[in-house]
Amino acid sequence: MLTSYDFRGLLNQRFLENLLPIPAINGLEHGKRTPDFELPDLTNGKLVRLSNYWGVTPVIVALTRIFTEKQYCPFCFPHILALNNNYEKFLEQGVEVLMIISTDEEQSKIVVRDLGLKMPLLSDSSCQVFKNYKVGQALGAPLPGQFVLDKEGRLCYKHLFSFLDHNANVEDLLGIFR
Repeated sequence: MLTSYDFRGLLNQRFLENLLPIPAINGLEHGKRTPDFELPDLTNGKLVRLSNYWGVTPVIVALTRIFTEKQYCPFCFPHILALNNNYEKFLEQGVEVLMIISTDEEQSKIVVRDLGLKMPLLSDSSCQVFKNYKVGQALGAPLPGQFVLDKEGRLCYKHLFSFLDHNANVEDLLGIFR
């Protein structure tokens, strides 16, 4: 059985800017605040600023990898679904999950619709947040990384992509707040 792949939209400016491999060199320190950002939330149709959560609630900043609205990273796709399927559990623990992707707003809206996302999906088409968090890049897209911030916005856990350990385990992330 042949499977067809839809690669339309793959070769774009973002792809070219992220083509060469750059390893994750994240130097964000535990106990320090991570870089602030403001991005459009395509799940809820509003702007989200990370610093608005400081002093209010812990946050998981989940930088993920999607090539186009039809081409998902095979390592990140199951992680996206697992975070979305457990979103209510995070909320019950008083934790917000902010999923960030580097696709443009139109592609990101398709992702929200097709995956039935409940959690906020933020579009960073300039890849600036990915660059500020220094997660690296390869093959046309930034690499994934997960950052857990305490109620004051200080880093208490980070996970960077490797081929041996792609994304933080959702159960481990839930366990941080138990």
